[in-house]
Amino acid sequence: MSRYLNQADVLFAYTGDIPGDYVLCFRQRNSANLSMTLVLTNDDGIDAPGIQALHNALANYPTWVVAPDQHLSGCSHQMNRGGPIAIDQRSDRAFAIGGTPADCTRVALSHLCPEATWVLSGINSGGNMGADIYLSGTVAAVREAALLRVPGIAISHYIQNRRPIDWELAMGLAIRTIEILMAEVLPPGCFWNVNLPHLPPGAGEPELVFCPPCTQPLPTEFKVDQGQFYYTGQYGDRRHDPDSDVAVCFGGNIAVTKICLW
Repeated sequence: MSRYLNQADVLFAYTGDIPGDYVLCFRQRNSANLSMTLVLTNDDGIDAPGIQALHNALANYPTWVVAPDQHLSGCSHQMNRGGPIAIDQRSDRAFAIGGTPADCTRVALSHLCPEATWVLSGINSGGNMGADIYLSGTVAAVREAALLRVPGIAISHYIQNRRPIDWELAMGLAIRTIEILMAEVLPPGCFWNVNLPHLPPGAGEPELVFCPPCTQPLPTEFKVDQGQFYYTGQYGDRRHDPDSDVAVCFGGNIAVTKICLW
């Protein structure tokens, strides 16, 4: 069953029950900012615009950037199996890591920032919904955090018809969503997966919808040309379950899914 939130500081319409003190907790969130330490990572690389937008959105929080030194989109939960992992310090609390997103989480939580209270991964250029979560390095970073008993949020931005992302808008949607989710109870072994919609110019404020992940496969249409197999399906035409994360995000709202490992 989907659950809806709207605007940045008030609960509006939803199905299901939320504790009555939730709004009070959320409205008082700024007083707790300094008690949190956030690790930011991604799979697009430390120089990607998405992680810069996320860092800017969280300017009022203590943050450490620990991200791959190269683009590793789609690397899933790969990690180093015993070789050296390079650490390149870019600034006081920013480090480019010669490893995968899961490696970045491990290096951050075990070595660079063991006091971290949250791991945030993104903002990814492209959606990570349904079956994508098994392929995504963005999601793997917070899955690894959950295994290490640290809560996490993966944030991705759906791209519709190759239109450029409005990173200023994405920043606003991201911080609104992050602060709502930090006020929610998250059991050990669980993390949040967030997908921001690609809104047209002048669109209204999207709702935040808690929803299940889509169970349908990614597009499987293909062609064979001169002995070579090519996928030809379009991401935006993928099949999806009603009320799933794909349906919510494609419909212009913010899809939030709780993923639990046990």
